[in-house]
Amino acid sequence: MVSISQRMLITAAVLASAFVAVPALAQVQSERAVEQYTCKDVMRDPGPNREIAIAFLHGYLLGKSGTSKFNVEVLEKQTDAFIDGCLDHPQEKAQDVMSKVKK
Repeated sequence: MVSISQRMLITAAVLASAFVAVPALAQVQSERAVEQYTCKDVMRDPGPNREIAIAFLHGYLLGKSGTSKFNVEVLEKQTDAFIDGCLDHPQEKAQDVMSKVKK
């Protein structure tokens, strides 16, 4: 059985590959920057969309770190801490909260 963290990572990988495969879609008017999303934006999404957003943040910051290695148990703990941090500080940028959690 696939855990929630593994599903999130798989979803993030699929999303990331879609951005690489179709760069022309990035030119659409509805594009947004990762920095624009607040915790409130992420937490308002329904279950599956929230999972995708959190998985994307994990993948995004993993990519920025220059490594491809991760520990699933650590990701699960970081996800819990991210959700707690977002609930406590909904106006903070989601990327900033996730970055704090990953340190």
